[in-house]
Amino acid sequence: MTADCVIEHIKTLYTPVGNQPLKGVSMGDVKAIDDAFVAIKNGMFIAIGTKDAAPYKSPETDVFDASGKIAFPGLIDSHTHLVYGGSREDEFSQKITGKPYMDILEEGGGILRTVRQTRDTGFDALYETASQSLERMLEFGVTALEAKSGYGLNLETEIKQLEVIKALNDQYPVDIHATYLGAHALPEESKRDRRGFIDHIIDDMKIIKKKNLAESVDVFCEKGVFDVTETRRIIEAAKQLGFVPRIHADEMTSIGGAGLGVELEAASVDHLMAISDDDIRLLAKSNTVANLLPATSFYLNKAYADARKLIQSGAAVSIASDYNPGSTPSENFQFTMQLAGIKLKMTPEEILSAATINPAYHLGIADTHGSIEEGKQADLCLSDAKNLAYMIQRYAINLVTDVFVKGKHVVHERHMKEETK
Repeated sequence: MTADCVIEHIKTLYTPVGNQPLKGVSMGDVKAIDDAFVAIKNGMFIAIGTKDAAPYKSPETDVFDASGKIAFPGLIDSHTHLVYGGSREDEFSQKITGKPYMDILEEGGGILRTVRQTRDTGFDALYETASQSLERMLEFGVTALEAKSGYGLNLETEIKQLEVIKALNDQYPVDIHATYLGAHALPEESKRDRRGFIDHIIDDMKIIKKKNLAESVDVFCEKGVFDVTETRRIIEAAKQLGFVPRIHADEMTSIGGAGLGVELEAASVDHLMAISDDDIRLLAKSNTVANLLPATSFYLNKAYADARKLIQSGAAVSIASDYNPGSTPSENFQFTMQLAGIKLKMTPEEILSAATINPAYHLGIADTHGSIEEGKQADLCLSDAKNLAYMIQRYAINLVTDVFVKGKHVVHERHMKEETK
């Protein structure tokens, strides 16, 4: 079978394999193929081999010479807050003088400030800002991501955010998976009626489901936000409606959010800087993925999740940026990967698994994404890094030169091409 596109003379191709989460020590099981090629047809990989790609070429085949470059699967950022209004740079001075984030939130800053700004921002302005961020993410090698609402805290604005996410997914080559995060904080107008607000969240989920605007539902399960009992109620209602559950869990205090996530079969539990040993053991026995967000710890000067303990216990670990205007205002997903090495003490191979196949699994797309294998979608990055370890060691710069999505060359030497799905 001749290919539509062949990428050949790849210095080394690195990829995990399969469609299941890699757990524990198996996260280091990454194939490395020297002098490799890939053949692509109809947006899918049809062959991965070494040296001679001639059988897959014809005069019509688009041939790309990747000499001197390494290749790896398109990166998957599985926890972002892509769509929001305004910015919060003036809270930076409060942060660096040591003011706790929860105090800023209690005073109407943090999430609540972005909520006000997002409510006041129209669809077009939200789309424009988010599209700029999405283009940066793509240039850093992100070919699929999860995007949450959560800066509306009322039905009108939550739907506005989710409709922006849908429009971006329709117009850009990146695959975007939407999550409804109505339970991101308690809005100022509901401070005295927590139960009533949760009732509204559950009612709103029914409307969002009918409109088909989200795949997942998330809850910020944390002291001072939503407790375990409240989170359980929201997630159980979400499951009944057919949503995939996710939980912001044990970010600042250990209140059992991760264990609840395992019990309710959440696809992922995210943050986990304060997770208990008991909940680590529960995670290790489950298929719920521990989704770690080291860039948030970096920016907030907080403790980092104990990735080594999670991996040694046998858990499946993924990493994500948590891109948002307040605690991770950076679209550089490679920096998240590099922090996973510097601060989480993960190996380059574990980091690649945590940025590809494991997030693909908990986003429900591992049959088509997360590895370079025959029959999977042809999402691939090229880098001028010497090897995989070099890419992790050289922090805070963009080492991706080219990005292919569905076999289309959408980033060339970091210049976006005008491509749509």
